[in-house]
Amino acid sequence: MKKLESAGHSIYFETELAPLMKVIEAEKYSKIFVFADTHTSELCLPLFREMMDDFNGFDLIETDPGEENKNIDFCIGIWKTLLDFGADRKCLMVNLGGGVITDMGGFVASTYKRGIDFINIPTTLLSQVDASVGGKTGIDVDNVKNMVGTFTLPQSVFIETKFLKTLPQRELLSGFAEMIKHGLIVDRTYYNDLKSSDYLQISAQAIYRSVEIKNEVVTEDPHEKGLRKILNYGHTIGHAVETYSLINDAQPLTHGEAIAVGMICEAFLSSNNNTLSADDLKDITDYISTLYPAYRIKEDSFKQLLEFMQSDKKNENGQIMFSLLSTIGKCDYNCRVSEKDILESFAYFNRIYS
Repeated sequence: MKKLESAGHSIYFETELAPLMKVIEAEKYSKIFVFADTHTSELCLPLFREMMDDFNGFDLIETDPGEENKNIDFCIGIWKTLLDFGADRKCLMVNLGGGVITDMGGFVASTYKRGIDFINIPTTLLSQVDASVGGKTGIDVDNVKNMVGTFTLPQSVFIETKFLKTLPQRELLSGFAEMIKHGLIVDRTYYNDLKSSDYLQISAQAIYRSVEIKNEVVTEDPHEKGLRKILNYGHTIGHAVETYSLINDAQPLTHGEAIAVGMICEAFLSSNNNTLSADDLKDITDYISTLYPAYRIKEDSFKQLLEFMQSDKKNENGQIMFSLLSTIGKCDYNCRVSEKDILESFAYFNRIYS
């Protein structure tokens, strides 16, 4: 068993959820709710029960799966369900699922009656290495990702790699993008280790290192005033591409696929607007484009993508702000980039697959 301490809560690794019962017993919660989507209920809830020795002392709250459901309307339904179940301020919400569940469940918990305790049990690689760690909660508004949310820490996070066996390959690859990002912004050796690994057989040690990197950054800057912004590398363009794809593509990109697009584009911007070398740009481009499926940023989408980026939370004084690499393993934040350079990054990306 491994454990990371993070700003008043613990992140547990490979514990078979044994400490969870101790937390429940120690806190004497009035009620326990497990929040999951219908996919998680089918695939992961049986494993959760098994690890909890068939514990049944909870009420299940279900929602529909998918980023498109991470909105205020679904939150209202969950708040009403909590009221119907008689939930008071001494109850506990256990968020069992991927990033949508931990983001939305954390937001619901942090606002219900001005805040109830919640615990995250991430069941996807993406949520294990990213969404469930760091205390960000949020929902989307008018197709802008995580526009409304809070900085609220869970009581604890439990990372169990057994849950990953329920995932299709595409979802593993989606989460792997965030691991690549962690290497690119902080640890070149880790990035090189990932390049020689198989995302289908990703080790618990690699997951631990990704969580460790994110935890170190978040602990130093919990409210994203400075250093934490480096975690947004690849996300300024990536989130815009993800939103566009969700609205327009018959088979929308996953989060990780969109962030892969963003990391290549923002590596180009790092070369043009920061000190990333041509060799490093080629390394990043070659590796990510080989790993992720081909995609084309359509020219008629450029204007809408820029509009989405204008709504990004990191912007200041109407200026789109980027986190850009100075070299593989080091990232700077609050970098200003011209609209012309952003459009050139789209063209650079499209040339990869032409």
